[in-house]
Amino acid sequence: MKEVKPQDAYAMMQKDPDVVYLDVRSIPEFEQGHPERAINIPLLHFTPGMGMRPNEDFISVVESNIPKEAKVLVGCRSGPRSAQACEIMSQLGYSDVANVRGGYAGVVDHFGRMVEPGWNPLKLPECQQCNVESRYDSLKSKSKK
Repeated sequence: MKEVKPQDAYAMMQKDPDVVYLDVRSIPEFEQGHPERAINIPLLHFTPGMGMRPNEDFISVVESNIPKEAKVLVGCRSGPRSAQACEIMSQLGYSDVANVRGGYAGVVDHFGRMVEPGWNPLKLPECQQCNVESRYDSLKSKSKK
């Protein structure tokens, strides 16, 4: 699986306006802040009292909103969900997909020390309410399902 650092992802997005940043974090995580131009299609949904559960519409919403030939950068909080999403998308025929190492928040060790900084710790451009069209409910409304 191809991986890129957040600062390289940002550079790619600056160079090519057609690059898609897919944020697969839950809706509440996305709403707290996300990379500029990111779209939100959660791999998992957060359910109070039940934790995280799979998003049964993930595949249909991805396929309805992201062309198979698109350059896609996939990020989550720290990397595991986005890596899983990259695998799923590769199986669906997406050929230019890269996992953003460190995701949005970064990776910390068992002592809480940052070992792989993410988008936010690197102070790359982000927003909370940038574009209604980037929110999951808007993207889901375009879904085939």
